[in-house]
Amino acid sequence: MRGAEAGPPARNAQAVALPVPEPFPEALPEALPEALDSLHDEPVTEPDARPHARRWAARASRGERWIARMLRTGAVMSGGMFVASLALELLPRDESVHVAIDLLRKGAASMLLVTPVARLAMAGTLLGLRGEWRYTAIAAGVLGLLALAVGAGFQA
Repeated sequence: MRGAEAGPPARNAQAVALPVPEPFPEALPEALPEALDSLHDEPVTEPDARPHARRWAARASRGERWIARMLRTGAVMSGGMFVASLALELLPRDESVHVAIDLLRKGAASMLLVTPVARLAMAGTLLGLRGEWRYTAIAAGVLGLLALAVGAGFQA
């Protein structure tokens, strides 16, 4: 036989309202505004961030802006080269036009491939300047593996 507390509640049970011990006050106590005014008189003992931390945060954001600028420049240059190759399609067919179109398209594709690699090199350098040696080593390792793969591809 089960106890009265064990198991799920009985079905169709009525909800019971419990009285609130103290009602909320209608108005603020008189001492509260005086206590809030005294808080404004106290001097701030510690700023939000130390000057050294703010300087590193500003340096990190500058590095992120450089990385974003480099990625944006690579994408815009690659897109510009591709659009220029499309514009050359409108010219009459000639060997020099065909060579220019081919060079522009290969250059645009190469730019799209090189831009993330340059970003990785820049991020590794910036992390090294900030003293993040572990992440700098990881970035250098990835760049080394990428160089090894490209070198092996040229040998084949």
